[in-house]
Amino acid sequence: MTAPSPVLEVTDATFAEAVVAESRNRPVVVDFWADWCGPCRVLSPVIEKVAAEFGEDVLLATLDTDRNPNTAMACDIQAIPAVKAFIDGEVASEFTGALPEEQVRAFFAELTATPAELAAAEADELAATGDLAAAEARYRELLAEDDDNGDALAGLAAVLLERGERKEAEELIERAGSNRRAKALRHHLFLEEFSAKHDAAELEQEARHEPGDPRARYRWGVMLAAHARYEEALDELLESVRLDRHFGGDAARKATLAVFDLLGLESALVREYQRRLTQLLF
Repeated sequence: MTAPSPVLEVTDATFAEAVVAESRNRPVVVDFWADWCGPCRVLSPVIEKVAAEFGEDVLLATLDTDRNPNTAMACDIQAIPAVKAFIDGEVASEFTGALPEEQVRAFFAELTATPAELAAAEADELAATGDLAAAEARYRELLAEDDDNGDALAGLAAVLLERGERKEAEELIERAGSNRRAKALRHHLFLEEFSAKHDAAELEQEARHEPGDPRARYRWGVMLAAHARYEEALDELLESVRLDRHFGGDAARKATLAVFDLLGLESALVREYQRRLTQLLF
Protein backbone atom coordinates (compact mmCIF):
# COMPACT_ATOMS: atom_id res chain seq x y z
CA MET A 1 0.00 0.00 0.00
CA THR A 2 1.39 3.38 -0.99
CA ALA A 3 1.50 6.30 1.43
CA PRO A 4 -1.86 7.95 2.03
CA SER A 5 -2.73 11.12 0.17
CA PRO A 6 -3.14 14.21 2.35
CA VAL A 7 -6.72 15.28 2.99
CA LEU A 8 -7.53 17.87 0.35
CA GLU A 9 -9.63 20.93 1.22
CA VAL A 10 -11.71 21.91 -1.80
CA THR A 11 -13.81 24.98 -2.54
CA ASP A 12 -16.36 26.20 -5.06
CA ALA A 13 -13.44 27.34 -7.19
CA THR A 14 -11.43 24.10 -7.08
CA PHE A 15 -14.15 21.43 -6.90
CA ALA A 16 -14.47 20.80 -10.64
CA GLU A 17 -10.78 20.12 -11.15
CA ALA A 18 -9.81 18.64 -7.76
CA VAL A 19 -12.82 16.32 -7.47
CA VAL A 20 -14.69 15.83 -10.72
CA ALA A 21 -11.64 15.73 -13.00
CA GLU A 22 -9.48 13.75 -10.56
CA SER A 23 -12.24 11.15 -10.15
CA ARG A 24 -11.46 9.98 -13.70
CA ASN A 25 -8.10 8.79 -12.38
CA ARG A 26 -9.15 7.33 -9.02
CA PRO A 27 -12.16 7.48 -6.68
CA VAL A 28 -12.54 10.77 -4.81
CA VAL A 29 -14.49 10.79 -1.54
CA VAL A 30 -15.80 14.19 -0.45
CA ASP A 31 -16.75 14.87 3.18
CA PHE A 32 -19.24 17.77 3.28
CA TRP A 33 -19.13 19.43 6.71
CA ALA A 34 -19.43 22.67 8.70
CA ASP A 35 -17.87 24.04 11.89
CA TRP A 36 -21.15 24.04 13.83
CA CYS A 37 -21.98 20.39 13.02
CA GLY A 38 -21.37 18.04 15.96
CA PRO A 39 -21.76 14.78 13.99
CA CYS A 40 -19.25 16.17 11.47
CA ARG A 41 -16.65 16.36 14.24
CA VAL A 42 -17.44 12.74 15.12
CA LEU A 43 -17.10 11.51 11.54
CA SER A 44 -14.01 13.47 10.46
CA PRO A 45 -11.34 11.55 12.41
CA VAL A 46 -12.99 8.25 11.49
CA ILE A 47 -13.10 8.93 7.76
CA GLU A 48 -9.55 10.31 7.77
CA LYS A 49 -8.29 7.17 9.53
CA VAL A 50 -10.04 4.89 7.05
CA ALA A 51 -8.90 6.94 4.05
CA ALA A 52 -5.29 6.60 5.21
CA GLU A 53 -5.65 2.80 5.04
CA PHE A 54 -6.37 3.03 1.31
CA GLY A 55 -3.26 5.06 0.55
CA GLU A 56 -3.27 6.81 -2.80
CA ASP A 57 -5.93 4.48 -4.20
CA VAL A 58 -8.66 6.83 -2.94
CA LEU A 59 -8.45 10.60 -2.47
CA LEU A 60 -10.26 12.14 0.49
CA ALA A 61 -11.43 15.73 0.08
CA THR A 62 -13.38 17.98 2.45
CA LEU A 63 -15.70 20.85 1.66
CA ASP A 64 -17.05 23.40 4.15
CA THR A 65 -20.69 23.81 3.08
CA ASP A 66 -21.07 27.21 4.77
CA ARG A 67 -18.15 28.74 2.90
CA ASN A 68 -18.92 26.96 -0.38
CA PRO A 69 -22.70 27.08 -0.81
CA ASN A 70 -22.66 26.81 -4.60
CA THR A 71 -21.06 23.36 -4.61
CA ALA A 72 -23.20 22.24 -1.65
CA MET A 73 -26.30 23.24 -3.61
CA ALA A 74 -25.09 21.64 -6.84
CA CYS A 75 -24.41 18.38 -4.98
CA ASP A 76 -27.86 18.50 -3.35
CA ILE A 77 -26.52 18.55 0.21
CA GLN A 78 -29.56 18.61 2.48
CA ALA A 79 -28.00 17.38 5.73
CA ILE A 80 -24.46 17.02 7.04
CA PRO A 81 -22.18 15.27 7.44
CA ALA A 82 -22.74 14.04 3.92
CA VAL A 83 -20.20 11.89 2.10
CA LYS A 84 -20.19 11.37 -1.65
CA ALA A 85 -17.81 9.23 -3.69
CA PHE A 86 -17.08 10.36 -7.24
CA ILE A 87 -15.91 7.98 -9.98
CA ASP A 88 -15.50 9.04 -13.61
CA GLY A 89 -17.04 12.41 -12.86
CA GLU A 90 -20.24 11.03 -11.32
CA VAL A 91 -21.49 10.27 -7.82
CA ALA A 92 -20.99 6.52 -7.45
CA SER A 93 -21.97 6.08 -3.81
CA GLU A 94 -22.93 8.21 -0.81
CA PHE A 95 -24.10 8.26 2.78
CA THR A 96 -25.29 10.77 5.35
CA GLY A 97 -24.53 10.87 9.07
CA ALA A 98 -21.73 9.80 11.37
CA LEU A 99 -21.42 6.10 10.53
CA PRO A 100 -19.37 3.65 12.62
CA GLU A 101 -15.81 3.01 11.47
CA GLU A 102 -16.63 -0.44 10.15
CA GLN A 103 -19.31 0.91 7.81
CA VAL A 104 -17.09 3.75 6.65
CA ARG A 105 -14.39 1.19 5.83
CA ALA A 106 -16.93 -0.90 3.87
CA PHE A 107 -17.92 2.23 1.95
CA PHE A 108 -14.30 2.84 0.90
CA ALA A 109 -13.72 -0.85 0.13
CA GLU A 110 -16.56 -0.84 -2.41
CA LEU A 111 -14.79 1.87 -4.39
CA THR A 112 -11.74 -0.27 -5.10
CA ALA A 113 -11.67 -3.83 -6.33
CA THR A 114 -8.78 -6.28 -6.06
CA PRO A 115 -8.26 -9.06 -8.66
CA ALA A 116 -9.63 -11.57 -6.13
CA GLU A 117 -12.75 -9.46 -5.64
CA LEU A 118 -13.24 -9.17 -9.39
CA ALA A 119 -12.96 -12.96 -9.73
CA ALA A 120 -15.52 -13.41 -6.95
CA ALA A 121 -17.80 -10.98 -8.77
CA GLU A 122 -17.64 -13.23 -11.84
CA ALA A 123 -18.73 -16.15 -9.69
CA ASP A 124 -21.52 -13.97 -8.29
CA GLU A 125 -22.78 -13.43 -11.84
CA LEU A 126 -22.91 -17.18 -12.39
CA ALA A 127 -24.97 -17.57 -9.21
CA ALA A 128 -27.27 -14.72 -10.25
CA THR A 129 -28.05 -16.51 -13.53
CA GLY A 130 -29.02 -19.64 -11.59
CA ASP A 131 -25.94 -21.70 -12.46
CA LEU A 132 -25.23 -22.62 -8.84
CA ALA A 133 -22.99 -25.55 -9.70
CA ALA A 134 -20.65 -23.40 -11.81
CA ALA A 135 -20.69 -20.67 -9.18
CA GLU A 136 -19.82 -23.13 -6.43
CA ALA A 137 -16.95 -24.56 -8.48
CA ARG A 138 -15.54 -21.08 -9.10
CA TYR A 139 -15.84 -20.03 -5.46
CA ARG A 140 -14.04 -23.20 -4.37
CA GLU A 141 -11.27 -22.54 -6.92
CA LEU A 142 -10.80 -19.07 -5.46
CA LEU A 143 -10.70 -20.42 -1.91
CA ALA A 144 -8.10 -23.00 -2.95
CA GLU A 145 -5.93 -20.05 -4.03
CA ASP A 146 -6.75 -17.94 -0.96
CA ASP A 147 -8.77 -19.45 1.85
CA ASP A 148 -9.28 -15.98 3.39
CA ASN A 149 -11.06 -14.53 0.35
CA GLY A 150 -14.06 -13.01 2.13
CA ASP A 151 -16.09 -12.47 -1.03
CA ALA A 152 -15.63 -16.10 -2.11
CA LEU A 153 -16.47 -17.35 1.39
CA ALA A 154 -19.66 -15.30 1.50
CA GLY A 155 -20.59 -16.15 -2.08
CA LEU A 156 -20.18 -19.88 -1.49
CA ALA A 157 -22.16 -19.61 1.74
CA ALA A 158 -25.01 -17.96 -0.16
CA VAL A 159 -25.03 -20.79 -2.72
CA LEU A 160 -25.08 -23.41 0.01
CA LEU A 161 -27.91 -21.65 1.85
CA GLU A 162 -29.86 -21.59 -1.41
CA ARG A 163 -29.53 -25.38 -1.45
CA GLY A 164 -30.38 -25.77 2.23
CA GLU A 165 -26.84 -26.78 3.28
CA ARG A 166 -26.81 -24.58 6.34
CA LYS A 167 -24.07 -26.16 8.46
CA GLU A 168 -21.21 -25.57 6.02
CA ALA A 169 -22.69 -22.20 5.08
CA GLU A 170 -22.57 -21.02 8.69
CA GLU A 171 -18.95 -22.17 8.98
CA LEU A 172 -18.05 -20.17 5.88
CA ILE A 173 -19.87 -17.08 7.15
CA GLU A 174 -17.94 -17.30 10.41
CA ARG A 175 -14.65 -17.55 8.51
CA ALA A 176 -15.57 -14.52 6.39
CA GLY A 177 -15.57 -12.32 9.49
CA SER A 178 -16.46 -8.69 8.76
CA ASN A 179 -16.99 -9.15 5.02
CA ARG A 180 -20.05 -7.07 4.19
CA ARG A 181 -21.93 -9.79 2.34
CA ALA A 182 -21.18 -12.27 5.10
CA LYS A 183 -22.57 -9.80 7.62
CA ALA A 184 -25.76 -9.51 5.58
CA LEU A 185 -26.07 -13.31 5.44
CA ARG A 186 -25.55 -13.43 9.22
CA HIS A 187 -28.35 -10.90 9.65
CA HIS A 188 -30.63 -12.94 7.38
CA LEU A 189 -30.01 -16.06 9.44
CA PHE A 190 -30.76 -14.19 12.67
CA LEU A 191 -33.99 -12.78 11.23
CA GLU A 192 -35.00 -16.21 9.97
CA GLU A 193 -34.51 -17.68 13.45
CA PHE A 194 -36.30 -14.76 15.13
CA SER A 195 -39.27 -15.14 12.81
CA ALA A 196 -39.46 -18.87 13.53
CA LYS A 197 -39.43 -18.32 17.32
CA HIS A 198 -42.02 -15.54 17.56
CA ASP A 199 -45.58 -14.97 16.42
CA ALA A 200 -45.85 -11.90 14.20
CA ALA A 201 -49.44 -11.12 15.19
CA GLU A 202 -48.54 -11.17 18.89
CA LEU A 203 -45.57 -8.85 18.41
CA GLU A 204 -47.65 -6.42 16.36
CA GLN A 205 -50.39 -6.39 19.01
CA GLU A 206 -47.79 -5.85 21.73
CA ALA A 207 -46.34 -2.85 19.89
CA ARG A 208 -49.78 -1.34 19.30
CA HIS A 209 -50.89 -1.81 22.90
CA GLU A 210 -47.60 -0.58 24.40
CA PRO A 211 -46.43 2.17 22.02
CA GLY A 212 -44.18 3.67 24.70
CA ASP A 213 -42.32 0.42 25.35
CA PRO A 214 -38.94 0.39 23.55
CA ARG A 215 -38.76 -3.41 23.82
CA ALA A 216 -42.13 -3.89 22.11
CA ARG A 217 -41.24 -1.47 19.31
CA TYR A 218 -37.83 -3.13 18.87
CA ARG A 219 -39.27 -6.65 18.66
CA TRP A 220 -41.94 -5.64 16.16
CA GLY A 221 -39.31 -3.80 14.12
CA VAL A 222 -37.14 -6.92 13.96
CA MET A 223 -40.12 -9.00 12.86
CA LEU A 224 -40.93 -6.51 10.12
CA ALA A 225 -37.32 -6.74 8.92
CA ALA A 226 -37.62 -10.52 8.91
CA HIS A 227 -40.49 -10.12 6.46
CA ALA A 228 -38.48 -7.65 4.33
CA ARG A 229 -40.77 -4.75 5.28
CA TYR A 230 -37.69 -2.64 5.76
CA GLU A 231 -39.10 0.89 5.81
CA GLU A 232 -41.71 -0.04 8.42
CA ALA A 233 -39.00 -1.90 10.35
CA LEU A 234 -36.77 1.16 10.41
CA ASP A 235 -39.65 3.32 11.63
CA GLU A 236 -40.22 0.96 14.56
CA LEU A 237 -36.53 0.61 15.38
CA LEU A 238 -35.92 4.35 15.34
CA GLU A 239 -38.93 4.85 17.59
CA SER A 240 -37.36 2.38 20.02
CA VAL A 241 -34.14 4.39 19.87
CA ARG A 242 -36.09 7.58 20.52
CA LEU A 243 -37.87 6.06 23.52
CA ASP A 244 -34.69 4.66 25.08
CA ARG A 245 -31.51 4.67 23.03
CA HIS A 246 -29.74 2.44 25.58
CA PHE A 247 -32.45 -0.25 25.78
CA GLY A 248 -30.98 -3.75 25.62
CA GLY A 249 -27.43 -2.54 25.13
CA ASP A 250 -28.34 -0.32 22.16
CA ALA A 251 -30.32 -3.19 20.62
CA ALA A 252 -32.50 -1.00 18.40
CA ARG A 253 -29.57 1.04 17.10
CA LYS A 254 -27.64 -2.13 16.30
CA ALA A 255 -30.68 -3.61 14.58
CA THR A 256 -31.03 -0.42 12.53
CA LEU A 257 -27.42 -0.73 11.38
CA ALA A 258 -28.08 -4.37 10.51
CA VAL A 259 -30.95 -3.31 8.24
CA PHE A 260 -28.58 -0.79 6.64
CA ASP A 261 -26.18 -3.68 5.97
CA LEU A 262 -28.98 -5.66 4.34
CA LEU A 263 -30.07 -2.81 2.09
CA GLY A 264 -26.59 -1.48 1.25
CA LEU A 265 -25.15 1.99 1.65
CA GLU A 266 -26.21 2.92 -1.89
CA SER A 267 -29.90 2.61 -0.96
CA ALA A 268 -31.87 5.87 -0.88
CA LEU A 269 -33.84 4.45 2.05
CA VAL A 270 -30.63 3.89 3.98
CA ARG A 271 -29.45 7.43 3.32
CA GLU A 272 -32.72 8.84 4.61
CA TYR A 273 -32.74 6.74 7.78
CA GLN A 274 -29.05 7.34 8.41
CA ARG A 275 -29.94 11.02 8.57
CA ARG A 276 -32.82 10.35 10.96
CA LEU A 277 -30.70 8.11 13.18
CA THR A 278 -27.98 10.73 13.36
CA GLN A 279 -30.52 13.34 14.43
CA LEU A 280 -31.73 11.05 17.23
CA LEU A 281 -28.25 10.23 18.49
CA PHE A 282 -26.74 13.67 18.27
